[in-house]
Parts: sequence; structure tokens; C-alpha cells
Amino acid sequence: MKIERTKNAARNILFDGSLKLLNMIVPFLMRSIMLHFLGVQYLGLNGLFKSILQFLNMAELGVGSAMVFSMYKPVAEDDTETICALMKLYRTFYRIIGLFIAVVGLALTPFLRTLIMGDIPPDMNLYILYYMNLGSTVLSYWLFAYKHSLLYAYQRRDVDSIVKLGCQVAEYALKISALVVFHNYYLYLAVQLVMQAVANLITALRVNQLFPGYSTRGNLPREKVMDIIRRVRDLFTAKFSAIIFNSADTLVISSFMGLAVLAVYQNYFAGVGNSLVTESEEKNYNDLTRFTLLFGWLMGVSSAMLLCMYQPFMSIWMGRENMLTINYVICFVIYFYTMGMNKIINMFKDAAGIWHKDRFRPLVAALVNLGLNLATVQWLGLYGVLLSSVVSIVAVQIPWLFHNLFDEVFPRKYMWQYIRFFGVLFLLAFGSCGASWFVCSLIHLGEWPSLIVYACVSFAIPNIIFFAVYSRNPLFKKSVGQVKRFIRKKLPKAGK
Repeated sequence: MKIERTKNAARNILFDGSLKLLNMIVPFLMRSIMLHFLGVQYLGLNGLFKSILQFLNMAELGVGSAMVFSMYKPVAEDDTETICALMKLYRTFYRIIGLFIAVVGLALTPFLRTLIMGDIPPDMNLYILYYMNLGSTVLSYWLFAYKHSLLYAYQRRDVDSIVKLGCQVAEYALKISALVVFHNYYLYLAVQLVMQAVANLITALRVNQLFPGYSTRGNLPREKVMDIIRRVRDLFTAKFSAIIFNSADTLVISSFMGLAVLAVYQNYFAGVGNSLVTESEEKNYNDLTRFTLLFGWLMGVSSAMLLCMYQPFMSIWMGRENMLTINYVICFVIYFYTMGMNKIINMFKDAAGIWHKDRFRPLVAALVNLGLNLATVQWLGLYGVLLSSVVSIVAVQIPWLFHNLFDEVFPRKYMWQYIRFFGVLFLLAFGSCGASWFVCSLIHLGEWPSLIVYACVSFAIPNIIFFAVYSRNPLFKKSVGQVKRFIRKKLPKAGK
């Protein structure tokens, strides 16, 4: 089946972007409301539960990614029977995963209290709250989760995004009512539980409408099942490391420093695959450098703005009593930048499907991060938690990714050229942050005026620096040209 990649990509970008924007802005509002009506400890509890459940989600083992990857070929060949058999296998996997998460989650109950240093909100039952969060996670696997695979295989993520967008708007509205009107955290979690089920059911109905010819039937040949299991096995270490990376910081801070410190910490923290198969190595390498340039430019500007705007923003939002020092802000910005640049390389690795080659990297990086966390948290506090992640990314993840990508996907002769290019982007980001910070330090106004002026300064200076260096770069010119053509192509249609 021919997939309209450009049209689908445009829809995916529009609705994925809208969903991401919603999930950037509204959770900030939710945290503000929760802090005001319930207190800082509830923020810490929220973060702790999410991290525990991320560990439990390790049971997913990358099944989703492996199954969607396995669907690409039968979708392209209109092989309905194979797709149906894959869906049946996917459903079986997810039923087992949901059951595993439920059983292990219940088994962890006696250890909950040991993960929290100090007191918990006196009017809350820790275990009931945990079970409600656990139930939401289990439902996400049991209620037709396997149907999402068709949307991703057919590049129709926009459908999933539209459903999530509508359900999350309703969920956020109900959650805000639970906090503002009723001041009730139990009701807040009940809304989350119900809306998880609603979102899954609506998505399943929409998939049935779009793809009526598919159902869970038939069986795959044993060798095909074993191939998928091997892919899942190779993805396990990546999944395991991502969970440790995303959750270890939260669990370590909660266990050693308490919910209040965790809440303050979290306030601060708060179509490629097809191309790799069909295009030449040189074309794919040019795509890599072009994406890296644009993403590195974006990360440089974003990092400068975070560095300059964090403190006046936090002073307005949380008050000076809940602020960290500027040294912590610098650590956060370094962490933000390194994580972002690591993601762009990871995107190409995942699109190429080189999970077997890459299976040990994320595990080693995760263990380094966890080990450094535990070794430094009592010595350096939050500095140790943040810097442990940075060291793991810079010293383990990125170099190892470079090696794997240029050993398997891109021409090896370009590796050092790309490393130099990557290094220049880092130096430009570093210089942009330093120049922006220096200019902002000379400006002394009230909190709101400072925030506005700092935003303008920290946006303008990095863009000027990057534009001065790369405006004549052929890859940059080509990227700008593609964006302009895309806009010109879509504008007439939008006006009809």
C-alpha cells in the first residue's frame, strides 16, 4: 500500500506539535494549582509515583517498537493476513505485560514507605494513591493498546494525537476542578484513571473505522515470532536504560532528600525510518547533518533562554523560598542540552533499527548514571544527581552512538567530520549561553520586566551567532528552502 508520507508527516507534525504544546503548558499550570491548593509534598508524591511506574513499565521491553517495525513490510505489501496475525500476537504480549505489571506492582507495596525520606501528607493513604496510579498503568495495556500499532505503521499518529488531545483537555479540566473546587487528590487520580480508559476506547473505535479489514486472527510462522522476540530482547536494554535514566534521579532524591526537595527539583526539570531504507548512505548522512544543524540551533537558543529566564520565572511562579541557586540552574541547562543532542542521534539509531548492535550501550550508560547518582548524592546533593546524568550522556551515550551509527548506517569516512560538526555546535551553544548571560547580568529591572527583556535578549543573541556562522552553509540553505516550499504548498490549501 502506498502511504502518503508528505501528507501524513504534515498531519503528524501539526497534531503531535499541538499535543506536545498542551503537555508543556498545562502540566505547569497543574503544578502551580497543586502547589497552591495542596502543598509541595503532593508534587513530590506525583513525581515519585510516575517514576515507580516507569520502572514497572520496563515490562513492555520495547514490544511496541518491535511490533511496529515488523509491520512496515506487510503494510507496504498489503499483506492483510500477516498484519492481522501481528496484531493478535501484539494483543497477547500486552495482556501478559499488563498482568506482569499488576503482580509486580502489588508486590512492591511493602517497600513504598522506604522510598520516601521524611513525612507524607497526613490526610493521604499512600497505598490507595499508589494503587490508583498502578491501575491507570495496567489499563493502558489491557484496553486495546495493541490497536495503536496500526496507526504508527500507517504513519497516522495524528489520529492518536487528536484523541489524546481531546481526552487530555477534558482530563486537565476535570483535574483542575478536583483541585480547585474539591481540594481532593483522590478525585484528581480518579479522573486520571477514567480518562486513560476513555482515551484507549476512543482510539480503538477510530482504528476500527479507519482499518475495518483488520482483526486479531491467524498465527505467524514460528521463525517470524522468534525474530520479533529477538528484536524485543535487543530493545530491552534500551528500554531498561531509559527507565533508569528517567526515574533514578527521582527515586534517589526522594529516598535521600525527601518529597519537598524532589518537588523543587522537578519544578526546574519540568518518516526517517523509510528514508534510511530507500535512500543512499550519502543522502542519509546529509539528512543527519541537516537535522543535527537545525536541532542543535534550536537547542542552543533554548538553552540560552533557559539559563537567562529560569531565575526570574521561578521567583514569580514559586517564590524565592522555593528557588535553587544559579549554580543549579547551570547544571540543569547543561543536562537539558546534552539530553536534547543525544536524542537527535538516538532518533536515527531507532529509525535504522540497529538495536542489536546498540543493545549494551544504554545499559552501561544507565548503570553508570545510577552508580554515580548513589555515589555522589550524599556528597554533592542535587549537583551529584544532575552531573551524573551529564557524565553518562557525554562520556558513554554519545560516543558509543557515534561509533554504532557510523559502523552500521552512515559511511565511516564521515565520522570524524560529523564529530567536529557536532563539537562546533556545542561551542556555539556554549558561547551563546555565555554571551546572553553576560548581557542579561547588566540589566536590572523588576521581576516581570526582567523576564520579558531576558527572553528577548536570550532569543536574539544565539540566533545572531548561529546565523552568522551558518547562514552560508549549503545544508542550512537547503533546509530553509524545503520549509519555504512546504509552507507555499500548504497555504493555498489552507485558504480554500
